[in-house]
Amino acid sequence: MPESNSPMRAERLRSREVQDRMKKIAVFFFLVAMGAAAGHAQESRQDISISGIGIIEPFISSPSDVQVSANRGFGALASYRFMLTPTAAVEANYGITYANKIHYVISNTNHYIVNTRTQEVSGAFVKSFNYKKWNPFVEGGPAGLIFLPIRNTGTTTLNAKQQTQVGAMYGGGFAYELSPSFDIRGEFRGYVTKVPTFGDTVDNLATNRWYNIYVPTVGVAYHF
Repeated sequence: MPESNSPMRAERLRSREVQDRMKKIAVFFFLVAMGAAAGHAQESRQDISISGIGIIEPFISSPSDVQVSANRGFGALASYRFMLTPTAAVEANYGITYANKIHYVISNTNHYIVNTRTQEVSGAFVKSFNYKKWNPFVEGGPAGLIFLPIRNTGTTTLNAKQQTQVGAMYGGGFAYELSPSFDIRGEFRGYVTKVPTFGDTVDNLATNRWYNIYVPTVGVAYHF
């Protein structure tokens, strides 16, 4: 009897081995497929962009008899986005303008000019809307703005010092898909912050006013 069962037992063992191998192969291909899907999802959930920006500061007249105006400046912006969902993302930004002159007039007699390099460090929540290759979006979040006086002939007061202001950044624009990896972006951005005083209590540049700085932006994004 044991001898007659021996071929059957061997066959069952071989069958179990084949089943185990098939299970391992199935698990292997499942893991590979999941890894490929995760890799593809990860590639499409991030992007970086480089943009050219302008900075336009409005005229401000304050009750303290201080008037503030500025010429236009130009600079660059670097951004990183991480997609939380296909239409929602978080964004980190760093921007810098080369130089623009902020002009203070006090009591219509004293004039002070501060040649300024402005830096932006901000974070935002981004909401997108997908229409084929066109992707409009809006965004907003907190921002830190660093106003740095440039010590040259464009600055007419030695009392101006670097100043950091906390405010907000907002924007709205569109992205146009050139390929699965690249798109171009146009956006109207803005900073809401207090008018800088550059810590200058000697010349009394304080306005105690807030203003809205306009920042038109055009750039290219790479998705990975």
